[in-house]
Formats: sequence, C-alpha cells, structure tokens
Amino acid sequence: MIIREKYLKKIRPFYNQDLIKVITGIRRSGKSVILKQIINEIKESGVKEENIISINFELSEYSEIQTHKDLDKYISERIINKDKYYLFFDEIQYIKDWEKTVNSYKAKYGNMISIFITGSNSDLLSGELSSLLSGRYVSYKIVPFSFKEVCEFKNYELDKYKLEDKFTDYVIWGGLPQRFALDDEYSIRTYLTDVYNSIVVKDIINRFNVTDIELFNRIAEYIVTTPSQTFSADNLVKYFEVNDDRGVGKTTLYNYLEYMCKAHLINKVDRYDVRGKRILNGKYKYYLTDLGLGQVLNFSKKKQMGAYLENVVYNELVYRGYDVNVGNIENGEIDFIAFKDGNKEYYQVCYYLTDDKVINREFNAYDNVADNYPKYVISMDKFDMSQNGIIHKNIIDWLIDS
Repeated sequence: MIIREKYLKKIRPFYNQDLIKVITGIRRSGKSVILKQIINEIKESGVKEENIISINFELSEYSEIQTHKDLDKYISERIINKDKYYLFFDEIQYIKDWEKTVNSYKAKYGNMISIFITGSNSDLLSGELSSLLSGRYVSYKIVPFSFKEVCEFKNYELDKYKLEDKFTDYVIWGGLPQRFALDDEYSIRTYLTDVYNSIVVKDIINRFNVTDIELFNRIAEYIVTTPSQTFSADNLVKYFEVNDDRGVGKTTLYNYLEYMCKAHLINKVDRYDVRGKRILNGKYKYYLTDLGLGQVLNFSKKKQMGAYLENVVYNELVYRGYDVNVGNIENGEIDFIAFKDGNKEYYQVCYYLTDDKVINREFNAYDNVADNYPKYVISMDKFDMSQNGIIHKNIIDWLIDS
C-alpha cells in the first residue's frame, strides 16, 4: 500500500471541520484505502478508537442497514459521549435516502461530528442532496494509479530506458491498484472482468433500471474498446443501424452514455473552439477512466497504441488537476487543451514520430495557435525532437516528471 499524499494533503485540512467530505471515483480506484489512511492519521492524532465509526456498506455485516432510519439508529446508539466523533460511510449509495440522515446530523450533533462518505457514482451529489448540503461539503474525485504511483508502488527505478515494458503493461491493463498484486494475465483479466461486471450491474443496470441489457452491453462494448474516438449521436446511431439488426434510438444512446459517465466508466470530453474560445456542442470524445477495463472485452480487436497513449495523457492531466477539452481548429484538432489556475497548455499525442509526414502533422497542428502558452508533442520516441518553441517529450519522462 502506498500513501496517496496527493489526495490526503487536500483532505487533511478538513479532518476536523463540520463540512462533509465526499470522495467519489470508479470502483476499486482506492477510495476505501484512502478512508483507512485518513482513519490511521486521525488515530495517530490521539482520537480514541471508540470515537471513530466506520461502515462499509458493501460488507454483509452491515446488511441490516437498509434505509436512512436504520443508519440513524445505528449511529445514535454509538454516540455516547460529548467527545468529537468521526463517521466514515463507504459506498453510501446503497442506503435508501441516506442524504436525509447525513443532512440532519448538522442540527443534531453540531461540531461534535466529522463525516466522510464515498460513492461510486458521479451523481452522488446531484439532485436533492446538492440542495440539502449546498455549501456544506467538499468533494474529491479519486482516479486509478498514475504511472508514477505504479512506479512507487512497485519500487521501479525512474528511468525511461528501463520502464518501457512496465509502461506497456500499464497502457494495456490500466492502473486499478489491486491488479498489481496479480502476476499473470489470466488473473488480471479475471479480476478486471469482475470489476467491469460490478460497475455495469450495480452502478448502471440496477441503479438506472436498464431493461434492454443486451443492447446496453453492445453499446458499452463498442465504447470501451474504441477509446479516444470522436463520436456523435448520429454517427453511432448509423453504426448500430448497420451492425445491429434492431438499431438504437438517439435518446436511448444518450442515456446509456450518460449512465456510463455517471458510473465513472468513461469520461465525456467537450470540444473547445480555439479561435472562438467557446465550447462546441454535438461531438464529443470519450476516454476510459481505466484502460484495463477496455481490455476485458477486447479479444479480437487490434490494440490501438496511439489511441491508448492519448487516453493515458488525458487521464494524467485529470490526475494533475487540469480541466481538459479537445481543441477544435480549422480543418483539424489539437488533442487536448488543459486549463488550470488561469493558464492553459496544449498537447498533441502520437505513438511514434516515424517520418516527416507524422512529424509535420503533429507539430503543424499548432500553426494557427497564436498565443504563447506551452505547447507539447508527446510520444514514445526517446530522442528530443522539439522545434519552433514546441516541446517534445517522451511520454514516460512526462509521466514520471514530478
């Protein structure tokens, strides 16, 4: 286990605040481990164990807690003194109307409690809860291991010449932490298949009452095995008209894609008009939160290393705290425009800069970008090909750069 200090240092200032700490992210990305690390730090600060109440709602020992009233009764029976209590609710979305109990604790206990909750759905804070808790929570999104975290976890030497095989493994099988305890491809695929099925069944089909499961599975398979592609609803509808006897309606398609985004299986990325400086509607790109989850369905398709590297760069930018769009330019696109703290950076990603045609394509994408913000070309090439103020980086070097 590694200490995920990137997240802890953001959450730590709120340990003793009455703001609710909300931690979301895809299943098995490490939310529960981060809760354990927080609990350990709180214990080390001198808090008694009996003042820490931790519940993982996926465990059978808590199966009797089904509703917010059950939860309230359970907590009330355990708060027995006037010392501060720390409440940890892991995967709280299983509890019906849980937000009613959590919202009531402010009035009931005041500053006597500090609450931490996790969930595997991005709409954990939507709807009623968002209104109930407006201004009374802080939220954090946890993602799978970055490649640098993998190197730390596995104690790899940070040398691009020694890391290429390790990086290829990361590109193919992703960064879900528990998979690094497995040694062979069969075990990794089995584990990732179980995670994928849990996401589909628990976080999508059951949660959103999907009835046409076969159609959903076909759409999901298409999306997760073709990451980094530009999609429009019209094009997808046409694809399924040709490749699926029943076809698919545009509304159904939009809904299924939204369900996959809410379950953190995929991320929808808007297109940004570089010249007009505005978001364009209609066409989006979808990136996998973890590339390994795309491999569990990819038995026959050729591995698309260029697309995978693009997905890796997107995930890394998100991990580093950037807001990311696809750049729309006249007669083309820039893979990513990354915004942070009032600044922006541009990124082009390819597998290898194999010849002059590829080099010109990647570097010339910036010809019509007039500003002076940093512009990068990221590839597997080990030699620096920077030119005309555009920075070329080997992707492994870029990923392990602090």
